[in-house]
Amino acid sequence: MIVITGAAGFIGSVILKHFNDKGHDNILVVDKLGEKTKWKNLNNKKFIDFCDKDDFIANPDKFKMIDSIIHMGACTDTAEFNLGYLMKNNYEYSKILFEYSVKNSIPFIYASSAATYGGGENGYDDEMEDISLLTPLNPYGFSKQLFDQWLLRQTYTPPFWAGFKFFNVYGPNEYHKDRMASVIFHTFNQINETGKVKLFKSHRPDCKHGEQKRDFVYVKDVAEIIYYFYESRPENGIFNLGTGKARTFNDLAENVIKNSKIKAEIEYIDMPEDIRDKYQYFTEAKMNKLRNTGYDKDFYSLEEGIQDYVTNFLTQNYKIL
Repeated sequence: MIVITGAAGFIGSVILKHFNDKGHDNILVVDKLGEKTKWKNLNNKKFIDFCDKDDFIANPDKFKMIDSIIHMGACTDTAEFNLGYLMKNNYEYSKILFEYSVKNSIPFIYASSAATYGGGENGYDDEMEDISLLTPLNPYGFSKQLFDQWLLRQTYTPPFWAGFKFFNVYGPNEYHKDRMASVIFHTFNQINETGKVKLFKSHRPDCKHGEQKRDFVYVKDVAEIIYYFYESRPENGIFNLGTGKARTFNDLAENVIKNSKIKAEIEYIDMPEDIRDKYQYFTEAKMNKLRNTGYDKDFYSLEEGIQDYVTNFLTQNYKIL
């Protein structure tokens, strides 16, 4: 049986669907559904049981024959400043799952975050020798960084483990995430509601408005890579998961406008002062480490990903994948 935590969430549900498409339905879905609409992400999925995340961690032994844990569950709100809450959900919960995997010799795959890189002062290199040099800009990134560091100090590990520093993931099934949904999602909604796309102005003289860059990665690629590591178990480690190609917010907006087939213009607005010192002007994943495991499939380009997302999902009444 495969355990997927966060399986009703954005990335977790797309991973669940990808595993279904590969013939796997012996899956235990672990999540906290609450009052949000993310339960809809479990429609058209196959799995053998559902368990609340708190009930699962309290007694995982009641579920027999677990052969892999794919841990995608976490608080992913980069604007969440309650560090106690983040430590419980992102750090302590992950430690318990990892230790359970060690005790029972269960392969363990988990979600880290590119937020651990902070402002990029030390680059975005997943092969750096001392990750303690990284300085996250927000409590969310800090909670992920702490778990990465803790894991790397462990003497005993599962038979296979891998963590992934997700960069800017976008795509179907993120509809419940409200303000934490991708810029592509919000851009599409702005175009339909106002005929305008609002992008942050640059507050640095060396960067024009809208020319801030991110490594945008389509969620279908994320699911493909998670499955590759589940199936192949190439090597243990923490890996970047982006595309390796940074693109501008102007590129993003222009492609969403093009595929929405609605005339719209870009409006540049002031960045809130409380996030200016935490804002990343450039992120780009170094992908050599992941590629060296043998993964050789092409990533969706920004143009291809936006076209698929807008045409087949957003304009189709926010279709669930």
